[in-house]
Amino acid sequence: MRNNTKIVIAFVFMLLNAMLYAQEFQGVATYKTSMKMDLKMDSITTAQGINKEMQEKLNAMLQKQFQKEYTLTFTPYESVYKQEEKLAAPTPQSSGFQVMVLGDGASAVLYKNTKEKRYANEQEVLGKKFLVQDVLEDKGWKLENETKFIGQYTCYKATRTMEMEKMTSMSVNSDDDEPEMTTEKVTVTAWYTPEVPVNTGPDMFWGLPGLILEVNDGTRTMVCSKIVLNPKNKITIKEPTKGKKVAAETFKEIMDKKSKEMIERTRGNRRGDGNEIRIQIGG
Repeated sequence: MRNNTKIVIAFVFMLLNAMLYAQEFQGVATYKTSMKMDLKMDSITTAQGINKEMQEKLNAMLQKQFQKEYTLTFTPYESVYKQEEKLAAPTPQSSGFQVMVLGDGASAVLYKNTKEKRYANEQEVLGKKFLVQDVLEDKGWKLENETKFIGQYTCYKATRTMEMEKMTSMSVNSDDDEPEMTTEKVTVTAWYTPEVPVNTGPDMFWGLPGLILEVNDGTRTMVCSKIVLNPKNKITIKEPTKGKKVAAETFKEIMDKKSKEMIERTRGNRRGDGNEIRIQIGG
């Protein structure tokens, strides 16, 4: 109980101080992302004799595809999250494999307004631009007592449970098999610092009493590597406006449809020479 009281007092103290200068507060945070991949493709192994070493190489290629760097530009209630262009690498391919990512996020611009609880996400899918506009859902975070340092900032732990759809395997040899997906409950762990008084974070994460510096959902990890507070050049947040306007659920349906189309197209191309295996992943 005593530790809990100390944490509450610390929160109140830091938040009161934050309120004094929050109206002018702004900054830029840099995040490095990675994703753990472990696709089991037994049907490929059986039909084409792909050994364990080649499967491991493919998993390594997939992991490399998701090692990216993003910037989060923020003011008290608005933020823009986008991928750094210098790290937008070409599609990796090796040993007859080509990894294709549908909507890989390289040109995406995610705007969040935590005061109005809404977002706008500008994305390009197969050459067509979409503007996904919807509400920011409350995440239902549970504040924990655990703390740690990320860089120079004292961070507090928060967790939440969510259902997440994951691809467990995919066949590129059968004309009938669809990628095997599972839905499972996962615990998302976030680390936030009240020393940076904004309630936003990387990607779609937000809603904690301080900037979120790290997020891990068991598969994907996002870690802040650098923060510049109140830079000399004043920050201007611009909400994206380009693209066909759609709601989040509609965009998901479009992505599912495009994903199936790409799988069918890949199977058709494979019948021509059989020398290349393409793994398509929805972004």
